[in-house]
Amino acid sequence: MIDHPMAWALTNAALAFFLSFVLGPAVVRFLQEQKLGKEIREEGPQTHQVKSGTPTMGGIMVIIPVVAATMLLNNQGRSILVPVGTIILHGIVGAIDDMRSLVGSAKMGLNVPTKFGLLLGIATAVAVTLHFGLRLESIFVPFLGKIPIGAWYVPIAVFTIIATANAVNLTDGLDTLAGGTSALAFAAYGIIAFLQEQSFLATFSFTVVGALLGFLWFNAHPAQVFMGDTGSLALGATLAVVAMMTGHWLLLPLVGFVFVAEAASVIIQVVYFKITKGKRLFKMSPLHHHFELLGWSEPQVTLRFWIIGIVAAMLGIALALA
Repeated sequence: MIDHPMAWALTNAALAFFLSFVLGPAVVRFLQEQKLGKEIREEGPQTHQVKSGTPTMGGIMVIIPVVAATMLLNNQGRSILVPVGTIILHGIVGAIDDMRSLVGSAKMGLNVPTKFGLLLGIATAVAVTLHFGLRLESIFVPFLGKIPIGAWYVPIAVFTIIATANAVNLTDGLDTLAGGTSALAFAAYGIIAFLQEQSFLATFSFTVVGALLGFLWFNAHPAQVFMGDTGSLALGATLAVVAMMTGHWLLLPLVGFVFVAEAASVIIQVVYFKITKGKRLFKMSPLHHHFELLGWSEPQVTLRFWIIGIVAAMLGIALALA
C-alpha cells in the first residue's frame, strides 16, 4: 500500500508516462491517416520546411493520460477539478486552432479576436472559481510570507493564465523544447506543492510531468509528432493555475523563465521594428529561432534552453522556501 504523498505522486507520474507511451503510436498513426499535418510558415527558418506535414495535435498524448490518471487515482477533493478542467478546456480551444492550421487549410488557425475571446472567457471562469470557490486571495512573497490581495486576485489570475498559455505556445517551435521546459516547470511546482503539504496538487503536477515524458519519446528530434496548440495552450494555462493554487505565482516568471524570454523576444521585436521603422533586434523571433540563425543546431538550442530551465526551476524552489 502506497501511503507516502511523494511516493503516490511519483507513482501517478509513472502511470501517466506509461499511458502516454502506449497511446503514442496509435495517436501518431491516427493523425497521419487523417492527414492532420502542420503547415510550416514560409517566413520561418528554411531548415524547418522539411517538417511540413508532420502530425500535430500531439498534446492529446498528454491531456488524455493526465485526465485519466487523475480521475481514476486522485480522490483528494474537488479542488483537483480546477486544473483538470483547465487542461481540458484549453486543449479543446487549441485543437480547434490546430485543425484550422493544417496542411491544405485556407486559414492559419483561429482569428485573433475569436481565440483571445475564448481564452479570456475560460481564464475568467477559472479565476472566479479559484477566488470565490476555493477562497484563494493571497500571494506568497519570498522573505515576507503570505500577503492577502483580496479581489485583485481575479484580474491577476486571468492575466497570469492567458499570458502563460501564450508564452508556452510561443515556445513550442522546436522539437522537445516546450515539452521539456514544461516538464521542468511542473516538477518545480510539484515540489513546492509537496512542501506545502498540498499532496493532491503535487500528485497532479507530477502526473503532468509523467505524461510529458511519454510525449517527448515521440517528439524527440526529428519529431514524429508536434504538441500543437492543443498541448501548448493547455499546458501553459494549467501551469499558471497550479502556480496560483500554491500561492507562489510570483515565482512563475522565474520558474518559467524560458517561456518569459520567448514571449518577451516577440514583444521586443515588434516594438523595436515599429520604433526603428523596419529594423530588427533579433534575427528572428521567438528567441529560439534567433539562436538557430546564429548557427546553433536545433538540439543545441533545445538542450541549452533546458539547462536554463533547470537552473530557473531550482532557484524558484529555493525562493519558495525563503
